[in-house]
Amino acid sequence: MTRAVMALSGGMDSTALLINLISKGHKVSCISYDYGQKHVIELERAEMNIDYLYSKGHHIDHRVVDLKSAMEIFRSALTSIDMRVPEGHYEAEQMKQTVVPNRNAIFASILYGFAISEATKWENSVIIGLGVHSGDHEIYPDCRPEFYEALQEAFALGNWGSEYVSFHLPYIMGDKQSILEDALCNSETLGLDFDTIFRNTNTSYNPDEMGRPSGKSGADIERILAFHAIGRKDPLEYPNGWEAALKHALKVSYEWAADSGDRDHEE
Repeated sequence: MTRAVMALSGGMDSTALLINLISKGHKVSCISYDYGQKHVIELERAEMNIDYLYSKGHHIDHRVVDLKSAMEIFRSALTSIDMRVPEGHYEAEQMKQTVVPNRNAIFASILYGFAISEATKWENSVIIGLGVHSGDHEIYPDCRPEFYEALQEAFALGNWGSEYVSFHLPYIMGDKQSILEDALCNSETLGLDFDTIFRNTNTSYNPDEMGRPSGKSGADIERILAFHAIGRKDPLEYPNGWEAALKHALKVSYEWAADSGDRDHEE
């Protein structure tokens, strides 16, 4: 049995990846990070899914790493109190405010050290699973393929035992729709309830005090459109209901496409 370690944020991408790895027969260990994110509810959702999977006979090693004191010095709309989480299309310029400097490098570095430790302990190869995907490439440079290629080379140079560790990025050229389709297929294979799993996730950068997504942040809109694309209603509760959230997401997407077309025409 191949061992896998992965970052479990509590969002839809990493949750889908967890289901993917389980379906492939991997023994999975998950690390979640508390880095002072405003949407810290995602950690509660991650634990809810760990408990749900346990009830279905899947025992997942899950640890939460506290990075708040280290990353509070980084400036980002996701962590800085004086910055507001922007709304709008996911690829809009203002969404760059949600980048947390060097976040994925830090997360991957911890995962890499853990993977080498596990490989040494069990005398077996270990893969590092990350749910990064093509939809993030525009805004988040630390989600691009070349970043992980360079990172793996650097980590290999700086560690003994790197021959037993490798990155596993199954969604790197996919999008949110393909991630949900993969999760739907794997849920059916494992006998899991798809809606329960994704009700136990958080994608929103600005959920309300009840943990409900605003439906207006770029991450929300991308998620809503992905569920719509696969012909399913998002099981999360939106403050004004699913139909209103979908209508808003479609409107923002249409306006973004029209504006992008105008800019291309002007160029």
